[in-house]
Amino acid sequence: MSRKASRVRNISFFTLLALGAGSAFAQSPADFINDASAKGMADIEASRLAHQKSESKEVKDYTIVVINDRTTANQHLAKIAKKLDLPVASRDDMADKAKTLMPEALEGETFDQAYAASQVKATEEAIQQIEQEAQTTDVPEIKAFAAETLPKLQNHLEMARALQASR
Repeated sequence: MSRKASRVRNISFFTLLALGAGSAFAQSPADFINDASAKGMADIEASRLAHQKSESKEVKDYTIVVINDRTTANQHLAKIAKKLDLPVASRDDMADKAKTLMPEALEGETFDQAYAASQVKATEEAIQQIEQEAQTTDVPEIKAFAAETLPKLQNHLEMARALQASR
């Protein structure tokens, strides 16, 4: 096989791989709402725990922002699901999924460090998920949700990185 043919074949292969990877992240609106809601619940519960366990004012202030913003986002997702008449997971199912997403509880400064690190990772993943969904969906309500929620998550990410750096 000639070099040119081999190069074309390799480019084609990697293009197909990239297209497959992109579509692997695409979710149905119901799956997106269920998954994003469960992750939001996990974030809320982890932040509630951090608010109780931490003695740091910075951590407590951050947790309040996260709890408020993620609660609002989950309420928005529930309204979208209802408006679109989408099947969504039960609250118990979402709570069970949320539990698997929460970091393990530690104590003291170690807890604050673990919480800050988990928040950076979870927020990066949430941003990526919502950006991906906004790019692939044709549902205007989800696009509006992304436009409203992404700036708040970017703010969470900056705050979480600052917390992590201060630990």
